[in-house]
Amino acid sequence: MLVLLSGCGMETASDESSASAQLQGSTEPTVKIAGSAMKGVIRKGLVTANRLIADKDGYYEPQRSATKLVLTAEDGSYEFKLRGKAQGWALVDLQADGGTRMLCDVVPQCEQVDAASVAFGQPMALDSNFSLRGAGDLSLGSANLTPLTHLAVTLAERSASGLAPEALSEAYATVEGWFGLTAGALRLSPPDLTRLDDLNDLTADALHVAIANAAFLALVNNNAQWSGISDVLTNITSQVSETGQISLLGDGMNVALADLVSAAALQASELQLTVESSVISQKLVVVEYRNVQRFKTIADVYGESDAEVTDTDGTDTDGTTNDPTNPDEPVDTSPEEPVDPVADTDTNTNTDTGTSEPTPTGDIPANAALLSWTAPLTRENGESLAMGEIAGFEVAYGLNADNLDKSLAIGDASVDELLVDELTVGTWYFAIRTLDTDGNRSRLSDVVYKQI
Repeated sequence: MLVLLSGCGMETASDESSASAQLQGSTEPTVKIAGSAMKGVIRKGLVTANRLIADKDGYYEPQRSATKLVLTAEDGSYEFKLRGKAQGWALVDLQADGGTRMLCDVVPQCEQVDAASVAFGQPMALDSNFSLRGAGDLSLGSANLTPLTHLAVTLAERSASGLAPEALSEAYATVEGWFGLTAGALRLSPPDLTRLDDLNDLTADALHVAIANAAFLALVNNNAQWSGISDVLTNITSQVSETGQISLLGDGMNVALADLVSAAALQASELQLTVESSVISQKLVVVEYRNVQRFKTIADVYGESDAEVTDTDGTDTDGTTNDPTNPDEPVDTSPEEPVDPVADTDTNTNTDTGTSEPTPTGDIPANAALLSWTAPLTRENGESLAMGEIAGFEVAYGLNADNLDKSLAIGDASVDELLVDELTVGTWYFAIRTLDTDGNRSRLSDVVYKQI
């Protein structure tokens, strides 16, 4: 019996190494899931990943089989391999320990209780209570870990089917709506806000996500109620878990959605002082504008189904104003697009209103385009539009005339030209729209182009 028991003990002790050897020598398929852990950049965070499996009642939970831990890299990235085919979803968890560090992504500094402030871009310790979660479709193989994805997973857990793919997709879309993000934005890899000038292919949408995440830590500054980022996350996660929402305007005890959006707008403004690239700076203006508009219309975030939320100015979230004399007939009061957008090239396209003379090129860099336009005088419904009613303009551009995937905002109605620089080789297409002080946006103008 002693020999038999001894043999069993040896087999149990070697289960993990045996399983590893079997995996290495087997032909069982594996699937990779990868992404970034970003609040600021989180270094040496402990990451685990587990498949989401449904029980006999259709309730999805993580299959707690992963014994392996991976550490996030210096840029916050991680990569994990799971046994099985590339199908279904996985839940990814990050936990901090004594070796985990996060870059301060709040301008000008990150304040800490009972510790010195940490300057923007410098690493700071995280307490052991800090954690983030995210979920990803294994057929896509990616899942980012941010405060926003953390909230989305918490929201999905309220579903009757648990962390089902449908519940997760809906929760991700809901959280994007809370913060005024474009559809699918939480799938984007957030950039490192501390090194924006080093990033070439940065979209305003990805920048918007990163700044929304930075707002969670920004709330700690000058606020004795929160001792650190973990306190803020715990408070908001508890709200979402209990009610499925974040308090709109706050009650003196809880973090409010308005606080987060306001902090994001301020961070977008402060970050403009840290970058040298005019393109990045103008994209930060776009993000600042988006957050300011979201703050103004914060009562619409949860939609018309919230009985306690009412729209008192008659403006719908789609930017049109209902006619009080005929509520069934929406009246579009969006401003008209600016007249005759012009690129600094002798190959300008014609617009419906005619062809304008090209702007003199002067000393324009070879990889830049100078755009000019004339502000509209009327709205799309024919009403006059005063200069005081124009908040600014938005320039959309890209390498495909049918997919202008980049944008810059100008928050000054008196501006009538813009230099877009750092353009790569190719034909670039440009269009412009007007933004008014009520948050309405015009349709895009006709497209002009320039060959770089």
